Amino acid sequence: MMRITDRARGTALIFAVLSVCIWGCNPKQELLAPQQPTIITPGSVTSATAADYLYAGALSRWKAAMNGGGGNTEALWNWEALFTDELRSADTFSQRNDADQRNLATNDGVLTPIYQAAQQARGRARDAINALLTYDQSAAGKQHVGEMYTMMGYVEMALSGVFCNGIPFGETVNGVPQYTQPLTNADGSKLAIAHIDSGLTYLTATDAGTLNIKYLALVSKARAQVDLGDFNGAATTVASVPANFQYNFDYSQTTFDNEWWVMGPSVKRYTAGDSVDVAGRIFNAIPFATLADPRVSVTDTKSKAEDNTTNFLQINNWGRDDPIPPATGIDAQLIIAEARLKAQDIPGMMTILNNLRTSPQTIGIFKIAAMPALAAPPDQTTATDLFFREKALWQYERGYRMDDLRRLVRQYSRTQDNVFPTGNFTRNGTPSGQFGSQVAFPVPEHEKNNPNFHGCLDTNA
Repeated sequence: MMRITDRARGTALIFAVLSVCIWGCNPKQELLAPQQPTIITPGSVTSATAADYLYAGALSRWKAAMNGGGGNTEALWNWEALFTDELRSADTFSQRNDADQRNLATNDGVLTPIYQAAQQARGRARDAINALLTYDQSAAGKQHVGEMYTMMGYVEMALSGVFCNGIPFGETVNGVPQYTQPLTNADGSKLAIAHIDSGLTYLTATDAGTLNIKYLALVSKARAQVDLGDFNGAATTVASVPANFQYNFDYSQTTFDNEWWVMGPSVKRYTAGDSVDVAGRIFNAIPFATLADPRVSVTDTKSKAEDNTTNFLQINNWGRDDPIPPATGIDAQLIIAEARLKAQDIPGMMTILNNLRTSPQTIGIFKIAAMPALAAPPDQTTATDLFFREKALWQYERGYRMDDLRRLVRQYSRTQDNVFPTGNFTRNGTPSGQFGSQVAFPVPEHEKNNPNFHGCLDTNA
């Protein structure tokens, strides 16, 4: 399996590309010269080694943009989980409660940096691509270019899956912003596929490392194809992905903590989602907290969460240093299963789902015991319900659920109040109004620095 690691060599890079002469220099001028001790200037990135550092830095930014920086700072996956039924807010911060209620403002103080981090990660990937193509023609450099294009496509796919129609995917070239027109989610998915296809042209080697990145690219491309409604094409794309494939985001105490551990056991701001709370039933919600399913490990701690009122239901899937995969062979199999569902081949779908259930599985390092096979549902509607329930459990907290709920509205003709959590809302242990009706994150006000952007084109699923 592949892991993104934060390579402990940033300090070495600074000394390598910004070193100052000691012997033979004018000490007075040296002392009086302006210092930029932590800045890597464009002129410094003129070697394969420096290009590789840009590549490693981009991977780190990608991980942080999806699952936080390990310091009580959310990212895209975390916010999606609050917005859906995966998690409930157990915090006093209004932004987390607003996300949980599906009532986000365009100037939200947490959503804005989440959006910016994801867009900036795209830019870091582009910078790395340019440097690698210029300075590193080796086999490793070629592999890294493929991974960076895949990273760009993944981020574009992820943003298009959860934000409203109307995302500008601009870039900064030589320090100058290149403002672009807002794109629909469909066009954003097409952009993602184009970048991933570019990456695949660099991933032609057959060594284990390159193949692992190639499988990441194939799963990411297939997700964008599913978003476009190309279910058969998506199934074909992932047909070669091995069942035991994993591409992991990695964590350690010397770099980043896993944000799920931070926001859960460490500071207790998130609690496991359920289908009932003190305000009554939460309609459409999977009872993750009480289901006792081995794919979502939950402990009732019998204690209060950060807000001192909400019962803290601790999720145990991810420890402080545990890796978490954005793409696995399980995800590939679920893409194939959905193609069977859309073709009304319920037996074919059930064969795939039960093959996954009846074999022990591993996600990251989280071990999942084999489970009994399920009976085939009697009709297409209940088959759809079953498929998305199984999908939610296999992909818990990995950035899939919100896109799936949107697709249930857009591609399966369901209304939002029959898909997203609905009913009485609880804020800090007290009933407080109703769940909202939003089905997408709004693009933040900050994007209006782009003169082409004037707000969401629409807020539909």
